[in-house]
Amino acid sequence: MSVSIVVGSQWGDEGKGKIVDLLSSKFDIVARYQGGANAGHTIQIGDKKYIFHLIPSGILHENVICVIGNGVVIEPQALLDEIDMLEKNGINIEGRLFISHNAHLIMPYHKLLDSINEKGTQKIGTTGRGIGPSYIDKYARRGIRIADLLNKETLKEKIRKNLEEKNNLLTKMYDRDELDVEAIIDECIKFDERIDKYITDTSAYLNDAIINKKSVLLEGAQGALLDVDHGTYPYVTSSNPTSGGACTGTGIPPTKISEIIGIVKAYTTRVGLGPFPTELFDEDGEKLGRIGAEFGATTGRPRRCGWFDAFLVNYSRKINGIERVVITKLDVLGYFDEIKVCTGYEINGKKLKYFPTSEAELNAAKPIYETMKGWKQDISNARSYDELPQEAKEYLTFISEKCGFEIKYISVGPKRSQTIEL
Repeated sequence: MSVSIVVGSQWGDEGKGKIVDLLSSKFDIVARYQGGANAGHTIQIGDKKYIFHLIPSGILHENVICVIGNGVVIEPQALLDEIDMLEKNGINIEGRLFISHNAHLIMPYHKLLDSINEKGTQKIGTTGRGIGPSYIDKYARRGIRIADLLNKETLKEKIRKNLEEKNNLLTKMYDRDELDVEAIIDECIKFDERIDKYITDTSAYLNDAIINKKSVLLEGAQGALLDVDHGTYPYVTSSNPTSGGACTGTGIPPTKISEIIGIVKAYTTRVGLGPFPTELFDEDGEKLGRIGAEFGATTGRPRRCGWFDAFLVNYSRKINGIERVVITKLDVLGYFDEIKVCTGYEINGKKLKYFPTSEAELNAAKPIYETMKGWKQDISNARSYDELPQEAKEYLTFISEKCGFEIKYISVGPKRSQTIEL
């Protein structure tokens, strides 16, 4: 029995899609445990590129079962688009995709309210996919769940009740037109007709699988520093991408978890607003973004770029329980004469003992850097650790020691084949 969790160790966009795809061949089941279509997990096989927002990245392996857990919020059209894309590419998902009956739906009013809020004065840089408003309704105990699709009369009653409140808000506060209640009900019924065969009690399914010695890989979205409890609040997502969220988002007890794998980008990026102590506004920052093709798979927005932050990743290691990591995008650093690594922060000349998560402290924090020699060499064709330049090995050793983790894999490009196993 093996239950492993894959966690993004920074602000997301660490390359989890490729790594989950890579690891999936060793597992029977891959389950997504939180987030929604705000995720964009990219997998490149040869010249073919796949982007998944909801369906787990293990779906491209024909013998792997994929589960969308109860902690995920599901946008109906996004899910149907992914199913259609897989079928168009000849990938059979019959009997291989299961959707939790307890997962919540992202309704049209969630997306509309999200976009309105992001145009206001207190925007935080969300994807506008309705994730936050859907989780708000979930915790306010008025959300629409997949299970509600199974009872048409209950579904209609809940939607009408919700829309009475939402339309009142839209018309009186935001001067918008009312949403059509019947049209939304019809959309939900049509959606149910498409996905009914995938709906199951995924918590029971996963726990039975574990009892029967099946191996399970739990896939998170976003990154630990976007966790609503442990991230750089309020510039966070509305769920728990940290390892603890894997248990609540799937119904698997923590006693069954055997390993937590951190995905760590060789430098640091962030999408949207929020503090970013090592962010670069110079030629080096532009170079990282250009060479690393740092554009969001979901939104297309350019990512902010900066040097590797060992202080941040060490904090992430502790709150997630990470012991082994995968280093991604090491190849991008092969174009620099010098590479800097942040080993700590200081505020007003005083070195901090612990990573701060308050906005005020992070905005005031100044990174403490150590400079390393770059390798000025294309390493994208390296397939073993011995093929890496000495400077690249020294860089990996340095960040491993500063962060307190063991490196298991090194990614030197977007393709499956561009991976080194240690």
